[in-house]
Amino acid sequence: MVEGQPFGLVDGHGDPHLHPDGVEQAERMADRLVATGESIAAIYVTKLTRTQQTAAPLAARLGIEPAVDPDLHEVFLGDWEGGEFRRRVADGDPIALRMYEEQRWDVIPNGEPSDRFATRVRRGLGRIAASHADELVVAVVHGGVIGQALNLASGATGFTFNGAANASITHLVVEPDRWVVRCYNDTAHLWPTFGAEPPA
Repeated sequence: MVEGQPFGLVDGHGDPHLHPDGVEQAERMADRLVATGESIAAIYVTKLTRTQQTAAPLAARLGIEPAVDPDLHEVFLGDWEGGEFRRRVADGDPIALRMYEEQRWDVIPNGEPSDRFATRVRRGLGRIAASHADELVVAVVHGGVIGQALNLASGATGFTFNGAANASITHLVVEPDRWVVRCYNDTAHLWPTFGAEPPA
């Protein structure tokens, strides 16, 4: 983001392109997933450019056309879309402080209500799972969506799982009667260039 130049919007959502570091991270993620040798049945992305760019190297290697899922776009930040969120957080805006204290996005003016966000993330992932029973799929989504999905799986609330690294891997098993977290925020493929270090 360039100071004074807001992101372009898609359906009201800020839609920046990947930083060059993000392009390299996407290549490494693709290498990692292909190296597993597991069969990937489908790739899902959101309507926002950065997920499509992140998925592109994997899609090219596998010859899969990513599908856009309408329910998996990032949480709507209301009046703080287009880059305003980053500025407000950096400036220590009182509403941003309240957001972190209460661990709710919807304290932002016109932000998406928490229950609505949870409902659509559950609906989107549930629909994908129902379409791919016993198959492995890749959903390239946003940090808020990852956090919400893991809340749904684990019973956690608030921002417990927010903060997944860009191009990290989270493995979630979605079954009709339960969701199981296999791993969260795996960044081994990003060592050491992008500040993701192996555990001590």
